[in-house]
Amino acid sequence: MKKFIIAVLTLFSIPGFAQSPVSTRLSSGYDVGMAYSKNNYNPSLAYYQMINIGERKLFSLGWTLRLGAYYGDNLNYYTAPARLTRGKTGFNALSEPLIIKNIDTVRMDYSSMTSLNLGIRAQVNLGVVELGASAELLGLTLGKSRTGRYRSSTGYYKQTNAAGVDSTIYFRVANADQKTRPSRLNVRLLGDNDIGTLSTEVYARIRISQRLSARVAYQWLTTEIKVNNRDAEADNDRFRSRVGMVYAGLTFPIFY
Repeated sequence: MKKFIIAVLTLFSIPGFAQSPVSTRLSSGYDVGMAYSKNNYNPSLAYYQMINIGERKLFSLGWTLRLGAYYGDNLNYYTAPARLTRGKTGFNALSEPLIIKNIDTVRMDYSSMTSLNLGIRAQVNLGVVELGASAELLGLTLGKSRTGRYRSSTGYYKQTNAAGVDSTIYFRVANADQKTRPSRLNVRLLGDNDIGTLSTEVYARIRISQRLSARVAYQWLTTEIKVNNRDAEADNDRFRSRVGMVYAGLTFPIFY
C-alpha cells in the first residue's frame, strides 16, 4: 500500500513542478511532519489541494489525503460505541452526558497503527501567514495484533474457543489479557459515533520561500482498537483513545 501511495503522490506532483510558480485559483502541495505529546508520536505525509475563493483569494477550501503512522506507550483505551458511552446514537448522542458505569478499559503497554485517510480542509490566507483547520472523514487503518489488559465495568466477558465459537461460560474478571488489533474502517460520524482512527487539527503556515513553508498545528487524534473477546453484557469489542498533540513540519507547495 505504501508503494501505491508514493506512486500516486508522485504522479500528482509531476505537472506541478514542470510549470512556473504563478498564482492560480488552485493550490496544492505536501505537508511532512510529526505530531507529538508525552508517550504519543504521529509522523505523517499529506497531499492537499485547495480552491482559492474570490478575487482576493482570502479563503480556500479543499481536500487532503493523509498517510500517518501512530505510536503510543502506556495507553488506556475506553469503550467506544455511543450507544454505551452516551446511551443514544446519532445526533442525540452529542448532547448526552458520559455514562461512567458503561465504560470498560483496555490497558495497552504499546500501540501502533498506520492509517490512510481522506479529509477536508479550510484556510484563511493572510499573505505570508495562512491559518486553517482540517478534519479526516474516511479511510483505512492497518496494524499488528497486540495484547492488552481488559478491565470490565460489569466484570464479565464471553470466552471464544479456538474454533471461533462462543462458549456458554461467562468468566468474571478484574484483569484479563486480550488480543487486540486496530479497527480497520475509519468513518467520521461526529462525537462518540465516530469509528476508527481519525484526526482533527488547527494550523498555521508561515511562508519561508516560494518553494517552502513552515507549518505548526495542534492535533486531536482518536485511535481505535478491537478485542478478540466481545463483552457479553455490553455486546462490545470496540475501544478508543483520544490524545492531543503538538505538530511541527514543512510544506512543499506545487505550482501550476
